[in-house]
Amino acid sequence: MSEPPRVEIKHDVFPDLDPSAPSNQTSTLSSSELPHSNGNANGSLANSAQKTGNSILETAQNAMSAASNHPSVLSAKDTVVNGPVGQNVQAEATKTRNEFADLANSRQIPEHKTATGQNLTHYHSMFYRLLSWKNPRATGIAFATTIVFILAARYLNIIRYSLKLLYLTLGVTVTAEAAGQLVFGRGLTSQFRPRQYFTIPKASLERLLDDVEQLINFFVIESQRIVFAENVYASGAAFFASLISYFLIKFLPFWGLSLIATLVTFLGPLIYIQNKEAIDAQLEKGRQIASQQATQIKGLANQHAGNAAKTVQGYTQQYTAKAQETINQYRGRSTSPEVRKSPEVKKEDFPVAPKDDLAVELDEKSATKPLVAEPAL
Repeated sequence: MSEPPRVEIKHDVFPDLDPSAPSNQTSTLSSSELPHSNGNANGSLANSAQKTGNSILETAQNAMSAASNHPSVLSAKDTVVNGPVGQNVQAEATKTRNEFADLANSRQIPEHKTATGQNLTHYHSMFYRLLSWKNPRATGIAFATTIVFILAARYLNIIRYSLKLLYLTLGVTVTAEAAGQLVFGRGLTSQFRPRQYFTIPKASLERLLDDVEQLINFFVIESQRIVFAENVYASGAAFFASLISYFLIKFLPFWGLSLIATLVTFLGPLIYIQNKEAIDAQLEKGRQIASQQATQIKGLANQHAGNAAKTVQGYTQQYTAKAQETINQYRGRSTSPEVRKSPEVKKEDFPVAPKDDLAVELDEKSATKPLVAEPAL
């Protein structure tokens, strides 16, 4: 008889059926160590969640990179950046930066000094250059920023919105940190924490304090120069501004008055620069008229002063003559003196002296007086 067919199972075809296979040994070991790995379930879950989050983040980054590097996106970006619009924007931005740099470089102490011989601050030159519109982009941006700030302070509750932004920021950071520690085993906010916190260098802080000091001294010096009329025109303008503000504050709120002051401060020099010739001609004409009027008033004043002096001199001479005559009359030195004789004294004018003795008369009076009996004790 023939032997029955024999079927051989190769281990390389079904390796999992061989208990001596390395994969089966690994699975056996893993099965033996399973109770020990259950103790680290939370750590494994946190690691897997972290890996999942990292993979999702990496996928998103790859997607964004692929989208940004797409040919159509690169073409559109190149068209916008290198096209006419992009070049115009870059040119305007470069001019604006240059003007701000020029405005910052103008912060130098002027050569001229005050009437007392003191040096001015570098803010004098900077504000003069700012308000003279020599850098129109920088001045325009400063003007627009001031207007927006005044309107925002009027119509927006800046303090309330600042507090809202603060508590929202803190809420997001605290929630992200707590949720990350619970889910991933490590906080999310701490992942964005810098290696070293930001600090203000000592040199920068000293420069900042020096600028603050110069700014405060600018207002202090200018207020004193206006009060003591170092520049008559500036003091006169300040007088009219304060006078008009005194009446306007009764009808306008503070923000409205601040808005008008900002418009006058920025637009006044611009109007003068644009119409300098006509304004200078009118000012010169007004100065001549004022000079002529002052000369006429001075002449009239001198004339009236001369007439008054002559009148006073005449009255003085008259009263001096009268006073001299009165004094001469009291002193007996008049021009026609009269000799007065003293009255003659006669003997009959005196009383007659008594002839009898006064003691004898007294004795006679005491003798004739009746005696009065004394009362008995």
